[in-house]
Amino acid sequence: MMEPDAEALLEGDPAAEAAAERDQVSLGRRLRQPKTILAIVVPLVMLALAFQVVLKVRLEDIISGVSRANPLLLLAAFTVFYAGFPLRGLRWARILRGTGLRIGVRDSTEILFLSWLVNCLVPAKLGDVYRAYLLKINSPVSLSRTFGTVFIERILDLFAIAILGLGAGFWSFRTGFPPALQFVAALGVAVVVVLGALLLSMRNFGRQILTRLPLPHRFIDLYDRFEEGVFGAVGVRQLPPLAVLTICIWATEGLRLWLVVQALGFPEANLGISGAFFVALIGSLLTAVPLSPAGLGLVEAGMVGVLVAAYGLPITEATTIALLDRVISVFSIIVIGAIVYAVSGKRRGTGLALAAAAAEDARAG
Repeated sequence: MMEPDAEALLEGDPAAEAAAERDQVSLGRRLRQPKTILAIVVPLVMLALAFQVVLKVRLEDIISGVSRANPLLLLAAFTVFYAGFPLRGLRWARILRGTGLRIGVRDSTEILFLSWLVNCLVPAKLGDVYRAYLLKINSPVSLSRTFGTVFIERILDLFAIAILGLGAGFWSFRTGFPPALQFVAALGVAVVVVLGALLLSMRNFGRQILTRLPLPHRFIDLYDRFEEGVFGAVGVRQLPPLAVLTICIWATEGLRLWLVVQALGFPEANLGISGAFFVALIGSLLTAVPLSPAGLGLVEAGMVGVLVAAYGLPITEATTIALLDRVISVFSIIVIGAIVYAVSGKRRGTGLALAAAAAEDARAG
């Protein structure tokens, strides 16, 4: 999502950075590319065919179910979901502070929200790259170090999704996981183990391994800045508040889906709040698969599958819940994000509100 050459930007090439500032990342141009259009259209078509042709879900039944939903509860679901963005902005600001960059929560939230817009429109999680790029053109920061902060944020999210999802699942299925979901439980355990091993290996052996490989010295420098971004804000004192923020962030995801279920009022939907958390976190985990924007197609199918197989909901009700939840968590971001994108100065590199204060702090330090 970066223009010009991403490697040159990562290496800190001044000419590349100057060219990047002149030639801003064009979301409109990216959306006009055939591969982006296909990444959006193909999952939608396949999803529509699967539900209407294979599963016999009628669109009029979905519309009828949504029309009877409680608007106040839907508004509450919308509010809870968007309350998560300042929390995400605060967490990222704290992570950045650990690397020496002071950034206001408003700035961090705005940049993060624009990156979510990109993730909802473009596949391959390019919104994360766009977030690092926006911070780079708005502040004097190392791009590779910024990638490190985004990376550790994603690691915290995956830890939270796996641990909270397992906890919600075990509470929801206290008599034992249904056979159809035992693989999901095993996957959650594997995610925690693999992520822990990855971080320990990176921390203790990452640089040693790279120095023994026939790599140019600049790649070692890039890795050093990346590792500083990864581990700069996750020390013993910094980790507890980051963990609390991460739990609160993902609690908004589960609470949003629970409110959607309550708003629709289907008598068969006896998920409880633990079940809503479990389904929501499964959907969030599927968004990590970078095949389509925001996991389009895969997330909806996964949520419907869990609601039907594990909780016994009729296919029409399960589909209505999943689609309405995704309207809030994806479609609303596209609508609101487009407005923010149009008025935001961050995409033009006008700087951060606290850039001057950060520079003064750096000089004082």
